Amino acid sequence: MRILVALGGNALIRAGERGTWAEQQANARAAALGVAELRHAGHEVVLTHGNGPQVGALALQQAGAEAPPLPLDALVAMTQGQIGHLVMAALAEVAPELDAVTVLTRARVAADDPAFARPPTKPVGPFYSDATARRLAAERGWSVGPDAGRGWRRMVASPRPLEVVEREHVARLAAGGTVVIAGGGGGIPVDGRGAGLEAVIDKDRCATELALGIGSDVLMLTTGVERVSFDYGTRWQRDMARLTVSDALRHLDEGDFPAGSMGPKIESAARFASLGGRALITDAAHIAAALEGDCGTWIVPDQHGPSAVAPAPVAA
Repeated sequence: MRILVALGGNALIRAGERGTWAEQQANARAAALGVAELRHAGHEVVLTHGNGPQVGALALQQAGAEAPPLPLDALVAMTQGQIGHLVMAALAEVAPELDAVTVLTRARVAADDPAFARPPTKPVGPFYSDATARRLAAERGWSVGPDAGRGWRRMVASPRPLEVVEREHVARLAAGGTVVIAGGGGGIPVDGRGAGLEAVIDKDRCATELALGIGSDVLMLTTGVERVSFDYGTRWQRDMARLTVSDALRHLDEGDFPAGSMGPKIESAARFASLGGRALITDAAHIAAALEGDCGTWIVPDQHGPSAVAPAPVAA
């Protein structure tokens, strides 16, 4: 079975962390263990990742440098190399017998995508207070906005990916047994001529197009929680074992999955499942267990429904 695993950028820099290299190494090891389990079970594995914290940090580092700053497409390419190196090193540590390679990956977008004309919506970089964010916006010409109640961040344009340029190369490498790290940071945004564009593509949307382009059987989207839930954090919380495409999209339209958190994952999972695949949402610590059905939330075509609440855990 061919599985595409999409790691969120926050899987490598977790809430409350500064994003030091040691912190990212420890988090990468945890994800690498799950990837290694999938590969040892005989599955072909393609791994993609977010880069919101990293690309924003890189832009900040450049702001105080003597060298001229680089555009966002170049920064995305740089973070693909940075995080690819991080994950390959983690895989080499936990499973040295596995082959792994990072593919510099471009994602084609429309040069006239509406995202370039409307206020930007993709958060990158660290979190700030409202006052600090507004001050930085005035000083540096940024667009800023709140991010899912966790603070304020810089916002950049996020066009929709139309196709992943290197998809055939990725498929051939995966078929040969290599763990492929590709499509990092949503892919390097390019137009129809291959010229870079000033944007950062949503990682989950790119992961979906890559999964479709390489014929993945399963699209696994990792996040900070083990399962998709309703009424999260309340006594009415319901953890879902399975959601049909229709139910997922209905709840998305009703606002149950905010744009700044679970929304893009539900949208991406539903698109993949509606075209015949199976999508799975879980956290990085349960990659292998979720595939076996022990945790995680499956997004499935309507004919494979109905939606189902996960059984309550048995008391010890």
